Amino acid sequence: MKIVDVQCFPLKIKPKEIYLGGDPDEGAEDYYYRPEYRCVYSRKMETCLVKITCDDGHVGWGEALAPVVPQVAAQLITHLFKPLLLGASPFSGNVLNARMYNSMRDRGHTAGYHIDALAAVDVALWDLKGHILGQPVHQLLGGAFRERVPCYVSGLPRPTVEARCELAREWQGKNFNAVKLALGYGVAEDLDNVRAIREALGPQAAIFIDAHWNYSVHEAARLAEGLKAYDVGFLEAPLLPEDVAGHRELRRKSAVPVALGETERTRYQFRPFIEQRAVDILQPDVGRTGITELMRIASLAETWNLLVAPHLSVGLGPCIAASIHAAAALPNLFMLEFQPPVFEVANSLLRQPLVCAAGHYALPSGPGLGIEINEESVRENHRSDAC
Repeated sequence: MKIVDVQCFPLKIKPKEIYLGGDPDEGAEDYYYRPEYRCVYSRKMETCLVKITCDDGHVGWGEALAPVVPQVAAQLITHLFKPLLLGASPFSGNVLNARMYNSMRDRGHTAGYHIDALAAVDVALWDLKGHILGQPVHQLLGGAFRERVPCYVSGLPRPTVEARCELAREWQGKNFNAVKLALGYGVAEDLDNVRAIREALGPQAAIFIDAHWNYSVHEAARLAEGLKAYDVGFLEAPLLPEDVAGHRELRRKSAVPVALGETERTRYQFRPFIEQRAVDILQPDVGRTGITELMRIASLAETWNLLVAPHLSVGLGPCIAASIHAAAALPNLFMLEFQPPVFEVANSLLRQPLVCAAGHYALPSGPGLGIEINEESVRENHRSDAC
């Protein structure tokens, strides 16, 4: 049994609602700079899917988290990884991962699009193995610690505090009793938002904060001190991700758990945060790590008695399904992220929808990732333009 084809599908999908409440200007360019996050975002939902086919007809789907220029990941897979994959056994995942990782070892291979592309292939290989063996991915990972995966509603993308409170109450009415606020607008404004959400949801709700790397150690410590009164569950991305020492100092000062990890892609990048006691909750994203590396990161975290809350932003069907399977198989899971507008788009590419209800993801039970890609819908949104 061997791999005979690798196909990539960079996608650009026009959503009903711009991710995190961005400007929906129809005449504007796809990409725009968001100064509050210091990142480029797209007005479309962008990703890169990969389809790997075996000589016996079995197929596996994967996905890279590629929210901008997804054709870059597609080009890397097509021209760099595909020659390494063709003719190989679909069960040689560790060997293939090592070859793909090493393929650019002397050319800045440790992060960025190269690892994102690797993650997509890794997810597809797990899906492929599951289909060949007739087993769900969580079973291949050693079994599920839980049949439903707890989650929190992420972002509350509304322009005013009042609108955010209303949206939070709507989700609470659907038995989603955990929310994360996308903030980082200054200590005082962030505390005003948290105070309003706490008053709107009551003491029983779980509230988390994403500060999007906007603070200094001193400012983040002030914010954490203020958050204590509102029983905030974690403070995510308070400092620039390069600042390991700053996170270590903040964690010593903060009564609120510190969370980070969406920018890191390998256990080597997570290791200094773990060893220097600079983090409480790790947030690897399967669309940037792949399933194999996410499980390695989680195992490393477990040896230090740390929790894992996988990051999940604009990844679509394969990325979400892979996150659910991995989360189910983690002994040290905290919660998984849930992005409602993204979830709707993701399900538009599937023949049977993924399910998230009453604060939990349902664990897909079919072989592999437990999803069936609607390839016609994928091809309708396929962007074949080269870099």
